[in-house]
Amino acid sequence: MEIRVAAYDDPDAQKLITEVQQEYVVRYDTPVRPEEFAPPNGLFLVGYLDGVPVATGAWRVREADGGALRDGDAEIKRMFVVTAARGRGLARAMLAEIERTALAAGRRRMVLETGTKQPEAIELYRSSGYLEMAGFGYYAGEAESRYYGKSLTG
Repeated sequence: MEIRVAAYDDPDAQKLITEVQQEYVVRYDTPVRPEEFAPPNGLFLVGYLDGVPVATGAWRVREADGGALRDGDAEIKRMFVVTAARGRGLARAMLAEIERTALAAGRRRMVLETGTKQPEAIELYRSSGYLEMAGFGYYAGEAESRYYGKSLTG
């Protein structure tokens, strides 16, 4: 898979975001703002197979909030692989690129929120070294939310 940096409002990004949003509508309601993914405050990535956009992933800067978040955190958002391209390791490749680019931007820890309706995501993160952490953000009190973190610096 070829992974390229894209603006959140790039047509290919929007195509995939529309698809993932439909999935989220079924599972959750997750508000974000496009400017959260513009460097240096974040980065949005699109993965292509044979020139066709098939995956997205992004990170945005998060800083200490007096709770679970710390200065230097980056939060993973919009991890998604289209149904037809699943099972090929594309999510794992996208996750590695998200971690690489966040570390290169000076972020020290990746954090994320996912939900119990996404067991495949939970397994991806756990098998990639993410550990459970305290809740944060919009869904911190939700029973179906799960939170994970991973140090990028060792």
